[in-house]
Amino acid sequence: LDDVEFIFVDDASPDGSMNLLKECVSRYPKREGQIKIIHHEKNQGLPAARNTGLAKAVGEYVFHCDSDDFVESDMLEMLYNTAKTKNADIVWCDWFLSFARNERYMIQPSYATPLDALKGMLAGRMKFNVWNKLIRRELYISNNISFPAGYAMGEDMTMMLLFAVASSVAYVHKAFYHYVKLNVEAYSQNFSLKHFDSVKHNINVVETFLHDRLGDILDLEIACMKLEAKFPFLMTHNVEMHKLWTNTYPESNAYILKNYYISSRRRFVQWCAFKNWWLLVRLHAWVCSMVYRVIYK
Repeated sequence: LDDVEFIFVDDASPDGSMNLLKECVSRYPKREGQIKIIHHEKNQGLPAARNTGLAKAVGEYVFHCDSDDFVESDMLEMLYNTAKTKNADIVWCDWFLSFARNERYMIQPSYATPLDALKGMLAGRMKFNVWNKLIRRELYISNNISFPAGYAMGEDMTMMLLFAVASSVAYVHKAFYHYVKLNVEAYSQNFSLKHFDSVKHNINVVETFLHDRLGDILDLEIACMKLEAKFPFLMTHNVEMHKLWTNTYPESNAYILKNYYISSRRRFVQWCAFKNWWLLVRLHAWVCSMVYRVIYK
């Protein structure tokens, strides 16, 4: 694309990232007038960095790329052309889950309306991550939507708010974004109660926003969102994590068998946890761990 701006937010990076960035930028002198580099005096976290970038953006659409991932060179062009052709407020696409030596193609579902897509994200069928979606910038501005500064875990749930106010959406059945995952057990290894407090804060923001705007028509899907939020606790052998699953959003357990958006396998694992059949839960976690360790290295 020729008419595009590149905004880089340096969130007080302590390494040599900015030197690498400046060296890269120097190789594209024709792009000089399209590049903005913004510096935070102190580290504020990813949600705040996204907000800083949004505040400086002037383009019709906004796309977020995280610093440890990469994209195909035609991604912006393909998503933007689709947005213009279909007059869509939001466009999403497939993506790659990239490991050290190979990667997995992740197909996303196609939905005709923003509400259907929102239901899919809430219930766990569609990824709500920010990095495979092109968003009309006016949606942020007109609806006073921003990312939850200080609550990094689950901050991508902000996408759900944008879908709730969108008028039209579109899907591109092609993968462009490479989500780099070198540690398949990173969540369970790095988990802390503070992290999950952030997730619960962001769930509360989404639930309140949707109830205020849409009433109770999404109660099933919101319950499913809570089930999906605590599902990672079942992907480990840690007894404390299992206890945390039991004690978190217990009211959502009544919806386990009603969530037909996700696979029967995931529903079965959740039902086993609900019934305290922890041996089966641990067996499932072990099998999944072996699959990722052997196949997706």
